Amino acid sequence: MKYRITFLVACLLFTGLITGQNTIIKGFITDSISGERLDYASISIEGTTIGTTTDSNGNFTLSTDSKTKGLLRVFFMGYNEKIVKFTPGKTNTLTIQLVPTSFTLPEVVIRPGKEKYSKKDNPAVIFAKNVIASRNRNNPLNHEYFQYDHYQKIVLAANDYQAKPKREDGKIRKLDFLSDYVDTLNTGKTILPLSEKEKIETVYYRKEPKSERRVVKGFKSAGVDDFLSHDGVQQFLEEVFHEMNIFQNDIPLLQLRFVSPLSTIGPDYYKYYLRDTIVVDGELCANLEFAPFNSESFGFTGYLFVTLDSTFFVKKALIYVPRTINLNYTKNMSIEQEYKRTDDGTRLIIKDDINVDFKLSEKSKGLYARRLSVYTNQSFSPPDDEDIFKQSNPVIVLDDAKKMKEDFWKSIRPADAVKRNPNTVAKLMAQLRTIPVFSITEKAVSILASGYIPTNGDKEKSKFEIGPANTFISGNAIEGARFRMGGSTTTAFNKRLFLEGYGAYGTKDEIFKYDGLIEYSFNDKKEYRREFPLRSIRAEYNYDINQLGQHYMYTSKDNVFIAWKRQKDDRATYLRNAELTFSSEYYNGIGYNIIARNMKEYSTEYAVFDEIGADGQITPLNSYTMSELEFRFRYAPHEKFYQTRNLRYPITFDVPIFNLSHVTAQKGFLGSSYTYNRTDFRFERRFWFSAFGYVDFIGKAGKVWNKVPYPLLVIPNANLSYTIQPESYTNMNAMEFLSDEYLSWDATYYMNGLILNRLPLIKKLRCREVISFRGLYGNLTDKNNPAINGEGLFQFPAGSYAMDGNSTPYMEMGVGIENILNFIRLDYVWRLTYRDNPNIQKTGVRFAVKFSF
Repeated sequence: MKYRITFLVACLLFTGLITGQNTIIKGFITDSISGERLDYASISIEGTTIGTTTDSNGNFTLSTDSKTKGLLRVFFMGYNEKIVKFTPGKTNTLTIQLVPTSFTLPEVVIRPGKEKYSKKDNPAVIFAKNVIASRNRNNPLNHEYFQYDHYQKIVLAANDYQAKPKREDGKIRKLDFLSDYVDTLNTGKTILPLSEKEKIETVYYRKEPKSERRVVKGFKSAGVDDFLSHDGVQQFLEEVFHEMNIFQNDIPLLQLRFVSPLSTIGPDYYKYYLRDTIVVDGELCANLEFAPFNSESFGFTGYLFVTLDSTFFVKKALIYVPRTINLNYTKNMSIEQEYKRTDDGTRLIIKDDINVDFKLSEKSKGLYARRLSVYTNQSFSPPDDEDIFKQSNPVIVLDDAKKMKEDFWKSIRPADAVKRNPNTVAKLMAQLRTIPVFSITEKAVSILASGYIPTNGDKEKSKFEIGPANTFISGNAIEGARFRMGGSTTTAFNKRLFLEGYGAYGTKDEIFKYDGLIEYSFNDKKEYRREFPLRSIRAEYNYDINQLGQHYMYTSKDNVFIAWKRQKDDRATYLRNAELTFSSEYYNGIGYNIIARNMKEYSTEYAVFDEIGADGQITPLNSYTMSELEFRFRYAPHEKFYQTRNLRYPITFDVPIFNLSHVTAQKGFLGSSYTYNRTDFRFERRFWFSAFGYVDFIGKAGKVWNKVPYPLLVIPNANLSYTIQPESYTNMNAMEFLSDEYLSWDATYYMNGLILNRLPLIKKLRCREVISFRGLYGNLTDKNNPAINGEGLFQFPAGSYAMDGNSTPYMEMGVGIENILNFIRLDYVWRLTYRDNPNIQKTGVRFAVKFSF
């Protein structure tokens, strides 16, 4: 053995002598942002055929005895190719960092390493602070006026689409034509466009008084989402793919909040690195890289290319969303922004390009999405017609905006938005709809989404639709099984006149209920009766049960999903109600309603009207009557929502919303049984804590000013279902507490995985924490307490309690987990006060289905 080793060493030394000095190159290759090692990257020595690849840990070793130029070429898909110098004839140990290319970033996983990073005296941190300090210096909104043209294109497409090979027998399959619509991106990825939306608008800004108006000159849309609300989808997509302003602290994106790399807290949130300089549009720039300290936090990775002069002007930004953060469905996301500098130093964005890969599961190819914005014709001059700022609508859509021909779009469409494949999505959809299976599926999904069934095969021409479908069958303790059928006219019937109604029947009480509505709008409606802005007069007459203390705020009482109760829901009366309502809404966020109402409420065995006489005698009453006038005022500036036929689902929660109402009635006037005045105030807002989640808060207060029986007092909403219902009390019984003065709160903290994302193994489940706390402080004054001043009042039903202003408020708290399987929320809620009341539920589990990013 000894001789063999001696011989081997001798041979190696001899070989080295006759071939000259040997060159050894070793080391590892990493992502320049995350520090993650890149496996199977290609390395080759320039001018030779010698090369290798990194192993699964990013390591490599290479040797040669040939003469070389001392240059190493490194390549990895999704990263910029890099040339690295080495010293021939010696052993070289290298650490090579590759910079991701735009739009082709592979999965970035930021893992804690042994890097010693210090903010103190760090040139990169000092440089970043200078960029942050100068971010408002060259803001275009510092000018008195600012206007520009904004082109936007949003594309949704099937990702990595591969057309099926043609059949060997030459027969054509039904979907073979799909290959005619496949497009290829610059990265080589093939996609099948399923939805395309283009818009061109001119934006006008005025500094004093502050005002912004957008004039939409062209808009077109086609795709698989045609059956949804066009305006609602557009608002939703624009909010999800929000125009990014990196020069502010928080960046709205995917309906979440990310910390900007140029935030004032940036140096405490991000690591900064100064890399090699690079020339951008003829200017030498520093490459400022950034990555969050915590890989699971809602931050970005990427690069800012900043000029090396004293202005610290950002010329370009490449931004990526790491996959380690707790985001649903989002696998890869990249943002590219480009800026130019005017003669006076003002910063103008000229391109904002977002590319995203969405997937439901790792195995699915998923959906590709792109939102491209291009900005041109910027000017700081006043508009030709300053009356544009007098327009009440912040978004003015020209009459022919949706009628523009393809020649118009070709003339204004920027090069970045031009497809390789000239075939359009509109043409694709027309072909798909000739296939019965697709046509039937599209109609079925449309019914599920809207809840209404068209009576005409062509939804656009259907004058009457039946629904909502989720209310056809439900149930409660009084009616037993409840069957309901209804519907409404559409804009195909008339754009201003609408008819709506339903009939319902309970198998237990065997009473027929009904509702009829007629509404005239003073402005044309595009899709729905209740679409913004409302300016209408409505007459409605109905007869139905009134479930006292169970008025769900965001769903119908007939919704089949709340029919499953945790407790018998028999606290109800019958109510005959006639209303005449005038409604008006304005683009500045102000809205009001004036309602004239005549109602007659009938007692039941479950809610008796036992009136107390002057001598204390009890007289059962069958009913009482009220003729009321109600005023409602609402202020919700800059509110955005997704509009359905009957409901508005908020998209943004960034501004406070105020509601004020007052109801008045005079005894004897039009048959009123009592003099009645009630005032209510409501405030709601979402409070963002940057990337650390947000709190949804709702506060309410009110007072009943007169002596009235219990049905007219304040009856808190009790949630008897197993679902999570906002603005209702989870563990309170129906009509458990009665008052004529109240102050209530409902606060829910959505933590976005602030804790769970940092726990090993558990963070792989991508669950998020939710904490809720709600309560009610109420008081029943002596005049409305039948035990003190009972004459003319009704006895309280059994199980009802008067809230004393000197006593403890009702409170309950919940701890929950949301995003289970990406869409389920479970809360465990316990009652904190009044736990000794009989027949109550002290704790309980509630659930909700919620889809979000």
